[in-house]
Amino acid sequence: MPPPVPDDPILAVTGGVEHELRLPLGELIRTLPRVSQVADFHCVATWTATDLRWSGVSFRQFWEQVLVPRCRPAADAVAVIARGADGVQAVIDLRDALADDVMLADELDGRPLDGLHGAPLRLVSPGQYGYKNIKHLTELEVTRTFPKPGRLLGEHQRARVALEERDPYMNARLYRLIGRALIPPILWLNRRSARKAT
Repeated sequence: MPPPVPDDPILAVTGGVEHELRLPLGELIRTLPRVSQVADFHCVATWTATDLRWSGVSFRQFWEQVLVPRCRPAADAVAVIARGADGVQAVIDLRDALADDVMLADELDGRPLDGLHGAPLRLVSPGQYGYKNIKHLTELEVTRTFPKPGRLLGEHQRARVALEERDPYMNARLYRLIGRALIPPILWLNRRSARKAT
């Protein structure tokens, strides 16, 4: 089950900054120009959802126009740890977070995000595998080092789709074979979750 959406959602900026920030989602959305993009979502398990239309604000604009002037991140910051209300988190290399297509999305296909798709706010990074696209985003912790990953099979530090960076230890071809075998049970679990949510 997705976590409940608070009445007044907040995005917190913590960690390697001079001033921590608790920014109401409404203020975030009003502060920056809205952007939309059509992008594919690539799951690390080798399936893809195509032509998703996301809307929200550019992460780069958020970083440059809100986070830098208001929070003053450490000059040697290398990453942000994105955390969701569901307890999921991912370390995002700043080189990837500041890419042109990374956004903080509050809409999918012209509608506000629902619980299954990450309401009220989702980090969308089309160039990275899905585990870097954090749903129910509540916190961005700026960090000066790369924490060790905590996933069972290993989490690639960058997870770039174009380079098939799924796992730091496993060959990409072997990963594809295993991933394809896992698609049916993953789809079954997804459908079951969707039925429970309605």
